[in-house]
Amino acid sequence: MSSLQDLLAQRAEIEKKIADVQREERATAINKVRAMMAEFGLTAADIAGKAPVVRAASAAKPASKVAAKYRNAATGESWTGRGLQPKWLKAALAAGAKIEDFTI
Repeated sequence: MSSLQDLLAQRAEIEKKIADVQREERATAINKVRAMMAEFGLTAADIAGKAPVVRAASAAKPASKVAAKYRNAATGESWTGRGLQPKWLKAALAAGAKIEDFTI
């Protein structure tokens, strides 16, 4: 009967052999795929089934900045009025100020 240490050593040896064979088979498969891609002039996009995206020049507009609508005169911080209110404005409104006081 084999000891636990012998069995563990055998398992480690087998796992190493399995990893080596998997690595070799993977490399062989990759080489076959690359050869076929070169033979037929295929790209990764062709393989994935995705057509290349062609965008018109007008679709590539740069994002424009939005002008600030509210400004804290004390600190110079500003807010466009979009999204969540900034902390400085929330604090001022909670203290009794009106949003119109900060309008630019």
